[in-house]
Amino acid sequence: MTTPGQLPRILAFDVFGTVADWHTSVAREVESLGLGVDGADFARAWRAEYKPAMARVRSGELGWTRIDDLHRMNLDEVLARYDVALDETTCHALNRIWHRLDPWPDTVEGLTRLKTRFTLCTLSNGNLGLLADMAKHAGMPWDLILSAEVFRHYKPDRQTYLGVADIFDADPAEVMMVAAHQSDLDAARECGLKTAYIERVHEFGADRPKDVTGSEHNDFHAADLIDLARQLDCTS
Repeated sequence: MTTPGQLPRILAFDVFGTVADWHTSVAREVESLGLGVDGADFARAWRAEYKPAMARVRSGELGWTRIDDLHRMNLDEVLARYDVALDETTCHALNRIWHRLDPWPDTVEGLTRLKTRFTLCTLSNGNLGLLADMAKHAGMPWDLILSAEVFRHYKPDRQTYLGVADIFDADPAEVMMVAAHQSDLDAARECGLKTAYIERVHEFGADRPKDVTGSEHNDFHAADLIDLARQLDCTS
């Protein structure tokens, strides 16, 4: 575990699932449209296409494609799978749900406390416009919004993690990746970043609790962002 003398100065946050409750937000939006499908299942199905779509970009099968556009491609596939037809206006509006995801209950307070001691930035695969809209909607107090779009590489490519350190003229060890996904943290650690695991048991819905054991190699393990702030002595 990291000792107080080894604390980072920059905290870089994953967004989808770590600070934003994508499942509840998307499921609620789908239910509101009255499509005759289970909103929770639809949200999970849509999200399941996320990594495969990015893998097509990372492999070179697709040229650089923003998450907004990948989300739309995935939405069209899932709608077809559910045999649901929507007009273009409705499809576009539904795709924009990712711009207005609600935060977890602890997010804003936790980030506000952490900001008293650390520089906070996003390190998300979401595109810049999406992240800015979400921050405005949810009241997330970032010092800087960084995205895979800046580096033209999706996580877990090394260029994303090392890019944060480069932007802040920092050593990788001065940056700590904060995420609810162990694979994200493992990739960050391989680049020399510190890591903090956040438990999000209900990321995929209250009916699909996930394992939040994390790894013993993480520098910090917290129940939520308020707990992380407490561990880092950010009390106000």
